[in-house]
Amino acid sequence: MASDGRTEFKYEQTPIFNKMTGKQSILFENPPFIIAESSVAGKKEGEGPLGAYFDEIVEDGYFGGTSWEEAESKFLNRAAKLVIKKANLKNSDIRYLIGGDLLGQLISTSFGVTDLEIPLLGVFGACSTMGEAMIIGSTLVDGDYADKTIAITSSHFASAEKQFRFPLGYGNQRAPSASWTVTGSGAVIIAKDSPPNRKVKIRIKGATIGKIVDYGIKDNSNMGASMAPAATNTISQNLKDLNVQPGYYDKIITGDLGHVGSDILIDLLKQEGYDISSNHMDCGIEIFDKDTQDTHAGGSGCACSAITFTSYVLKKMKEKEWKRVLFSPTGSLQSKVSFNEGQSMPGIAHAVIVEAE
Repeated sequence: MASDGRTEFKYEQTPIFNKMTGKQSILFENPPFIIAESSVAGKKEGEGPLGAYFDEIVEDGYFGGTSWEEAESKFLNRAAKLVIKKANLKNSDIRYLIGGDLLGQLISTSFGVTDLEIPLLGVFGACSTMGEAMIIGSTLVDGDYADKTIAITSSHFASAEKQFRFPLGYGNQRAPSASWTVTGSGAVIIAKDSPPNRKVKIRIKGATIGKIVDYGIKDNSNMGASMAPAATNTISQNLKDLNVQPGYYDKIITGDLGHVGSDILIDLLKQEGYDISSNHMDCGIEIFDKDTQDTHAGGSGCACSAITFTSYVLKKMKEKEWKRVLFSPTGSLQSKVSFNEGQSMPGIAHAVIVEAE
């Protein structure tokens, strides 16, 4: 009781959950759920080891259109509509769509989502775009800025070759270190609540946002080497920020390092005191058969990690074969302008912590 007879109330502040973890990581206070996923793949991808896992395989590289760029937009559009359908939702149920691709001004995404009439945040992280989109979508949901978001990305072998390397008609030889850009599109719906009848619920528990790392690599036929240092930096920082060892994760999954970049990653992490050789998986290695499909170092492109994650990885998690994974797509940030001007190929990687419960 105060001296003047009035009741005195003491304000006690509710403890605030510290979402910032370590130097570069986030742990979500209310980890959002992945409630639906879709994977639409091209013909070559469908012939690979993961063919049986994809939702849909499109045999026609033009997807009924007149250009490769138009085809890529169609892949993305199909993946977006499919994931909404699988979640039994309407377009209007999605608050925001976060997506991007490899082409200039994100034309595959912008033309691909126009008819959906969903507010768009276009993002670019090269082949790490799926991770970036998932982080932004999860942050919006965890922060109560959205109840449902879509994270989506796409790539197309022919449109990427046309923009970044040589016209296909040129018939140039591919270096052994070169990767094969994956044709396809993958999407997830990230939501505040999960359907109550789900036996296994998949949550995005947190993330580590990567730094740009540049080792001065200039060979655009060896993107695995340009991205591996960035993947090393992000994965090691995640382990430091969470104060855990690699065995904390059932799988540490990189995006597009392929055979060359994966070997570099494992060696670089060993130099930092982390051995991931027993639980590392690379989407670029898994998606093609090196011996029969003539893809040299493996797969790359935004769709490489996206359709591998939305088909193969999430299936393993739903079966609880893997209960916790670190999904870390990797990107090489050059453009045709920077490459032609003799600039190096900086890399970046983002990591998403995904758990089954």
